[in-house]
Amino acid sequence: MRMKGIWEIPEPLETCDVRLDGNSVATVRRFGNPDGRRLILSHGNGLAIDLYYPFWSLLVSDFDILLYDLRNHGWNTLSDRSNHNIPTFIQDLDRILGEIDDRFGAKPKIGVFHSLSALVSLLSLSSVMGILSRPARAVEFEALILFDPPLFKPSGLSEAKFDELAKLLARRTRVRGNRFERHGDFVELLDYSPNFTRVVPGVRELMAQTTLRKSTGGEFYELCCPPEYEAQIVEFARSYAGWVDFKSLSCPVKVLGADPTLPFAYLPTFDMVEMDTVDYDFLPEATHYLQLERPADCVSAMRQFLDSMT
Repeated sequence: MRMKGIWEIPEPLETCDVRLDGNSVATVRRFGNPDGRRLILSHGNGLAIDLYYPFWSLLVSDFDILLYDLRNHGWNTLSDRSNHNIPTFIQDLDRILGEIDDRFGAKPKIGVFHSLSALVSLLSLSSVMGILSRPARAVEFEALILFDPPLFKPSGLSEAKFDELAKLLARRTRVRGNRFERHGDFVELLDYSPNFTRVVPGVRELMAQTTLRKSTGGEFYELCCPPEYEAQIVEFARSYAGWVDFKSLSCPVKVLGADPTLPFAYLPTFDMVEMDTVDYDFLPEATHYLQLERPADCVSAMRQFLDSMT
């Protein structure tokens, strides 16, 4: 699957289809060095892991990279919205990691996740999520590297105010346009979005190429993850964020956040400074989309953390 433009995504070394349930399949793609340390990567709400190529392309020489899209995102087909929720994402992660071990051989895994997928990975390791019906092989990671996960109460805002902002964002997401005659129409919209003012060149075009698909009849392009699906996660992510149990995490965790002095591109910046159970830092002058704005700096912080573990 090649993308045209400034960023051209190469063909994966291997792919693996993982049956998530009766109606949904996730395609795992392998890149990089099969002899390197294994990285598992996924993305934020409404996005696709191919969009992060400016970031993960800097890792292919040294790491065994396995990518997957959350259900109803990216390469994956659209399934029932009733199953588009965080508990299902956690169960999907269990199945995907188990299949990766079966297909590519078991070895320690380092999770590298942004935003929604970061929250899913933390919840998968939290003891409270033991109430879910999960396969015998639960999620195991050697370490987690998380980019701006939506976790805690934002500084200066009451919980009621934050919930009000989340509902407002969900309403705005639901009315977002979802029909484009060509990729360029979508790119033009992104040109006016404050969320994409700091991204590296070519990311807007890559966003169109990786998050749009042809409609069923082929008459136009539409978002792989429909606005209604994305909004549903926005509304309920706050409830699940409070379930993260850092005391039950079984591996080291590094969190690299957005600059807390800047407006948050997704929701107001969360204050993680008081969390002594994670290695937390923030990237100056970077927003929620820090991997698309400062990919080399994100990789540098990630490598420093991994070096500190050895």
